[in-house]
Amino acid sequence: MFESLIILEAFTGAISIKMKKSLALLIGILSTLFTIGQNPFVDWYSESNTNGIIIQNSYPKGGPYPGVTKDHFNHSYLVFFSRIVNEGNKYIELNLQFEADSFPIPNSPNTFVKLYLPSERMSLDKRNLFSYGIPELKSLDQPTSIHQEIKPKEDFLFYVVALFYQTKKEAIDEGRGGNRSELILKDDKLYYNLIPQVNFLECGTIKFNQ
Repeated sequence: MFESLIILEAFTGAISIKMKKSLALLIGILSTLFTIGQNPFVDWYSESNTNGIIIQNSYPKGGPYPGVTKDHFNHSYLVFFSRIVNEGNKYIELNLQFEADSFPIPNSPNTFVKLYLPSERMSLDKRNLFSYGIPELKSLDQPTSIHQEIKPKEDFLFYVVALFYQTKKEAIDEGRGGNRSELILKDDKLYYNLIPQVNFLECGTIKFNQ
């Protein structure tokens, strides 16, 4: 009887040790995931480094367009943001512009998109906010642009809003696309992609100041 109790106690202790180790492992995993989720320098949709100019592009947030619409149908929007980091030793000059005109989504003849640059500034502490913390959206009828000098070892963040609409109400089943985006740099020219339909939309430049 006494020996049976010893065996039972040893077995119970082994289970307890295993449970403690499992709990510690679970806590460690959850802690790692939480840290990754809070780290502002991970989980970008895309990231590139061209001659010391790092461009990081976010995933989208958005939904049905909340503003007043007089024409067209099935309005929706997506909010993206990009972060440009100047790792070099010279100032760089960012010039970015989107025209006021909408343009068609390839392979979706009734679907159009308009891109614009809100004047509000993005910051990394807004990453977890609804629509990245952008204020009430307003449709713009004028070209929007950014002209910004970025000092060495500093960064600059900005929003890009994509407003989608369709010319026919029943076109809601058409593939809107544009659920991912990225700003890319080739030589000194900037291009914007709305993946997978729109590629290499020329939108500006980055130049080094002497």
